[in-house]
Amino acid sequence: MAELTISATSHALNYLPQYYADHLGLFADHDVKVVATAKDPWTGVLDDLDSGAADIALGGLWVPGMYWRTPRELTVFAQVNHQFPKALVTREHSGTFEWADLSGGTVLAPGIGGSAPYAFTAGLIRAAGVDPAGITFLRDLSTPMFVELFEAGLGDAIVLDTMTAQVLQDKGTGVVALDYLDVGGLGPNSVYYCRTDRVDELFDRLVRFTTALSESMRRLRATPVADLEPLLAAHWPAAPRPTLMRACDRIKRSRTWDTARIDAAATDSWMRILQQEGMIRTVPPFADLIDTRIIDTAELAAPVR
Repeated sequence: MAELTISATSHALNYLPQYYADHLGLFADHDVKVVATAKDPWTGVLDDLDSGAADIALGGLWVPGMYWRTPRELTVFAQVNHQFPKALVTREHSGTFEWADLSGGTVLAPGIGGSAPYAFTAGLIRAAGVDPAGITFLRDLSTPMFVELFEAGLGDAIVLDTMTAQVLQDKGTGVVALDYLDVGGLGPNSVYYCRTDRVDELFDRLVRFTTALSESMRRLRATPVADLEPLLAAHWPAAPRPTLMRACDRIKRSRTWDTARIDAAATDSWMRILQQEGMIRTVPPFADLIDTRIIDTAELAAPVR
């Protein structure tokens, strides 16, 4: 059985299709053994790609986007998230919340795991016709640190992943004012990528992996959340069980786990947000950033249902 090693930027609920595929034995069914680790700090995924400790990395598309046309050549081949499972949490709100309500306020945007929470939020704010420059963003600290400070009174709002947002809401220390699964549209939030010079070498293993991942997504969408409880508890034993189940159900009811195929228009939109933030100089052409041959071949190999 061929082996495929993955270095991930975190161990997160939004990566559930990969964990579910492993749980169901789908990777083994496609004759590939997947060995995955989460790195802390997350930039270790790049070191692992360099050294060969990992064949592929799992993380944000913004990383390959920033490295486009640099000596570090990376190729993206599949996604595990078709939406951005994040939310803006405030202390309280009544009625309809608008992005303009943040003008003059302070927003905590955790950034120790990367710049995506801030950048995507700024993009949504601009799209609503509001200038992000009128809002103070506190960045570059970890999610646990910012959550602790928010609960202690710092800031007017905080950008959080779906799971952590649900934790605050269930504790009564915050309210989801805007759910990005509702207002953020489609987008490749988390993707798989490898060194460009290894694509041909890994091609067959990547196809097998992607075929199994796609099958996992299909089964996950059809599986009641209650049936996923043992798997969720095994991966996140410290999380309050009801909160974990609610967060999983929220993501499951969205389009986050719809497909492993990356959408070209959504990719272009995300890259343009990064360009507005000065994180990339030029928007990479989709074909330069994403190699669709793997998902094309995986979809041809998948059984017709």
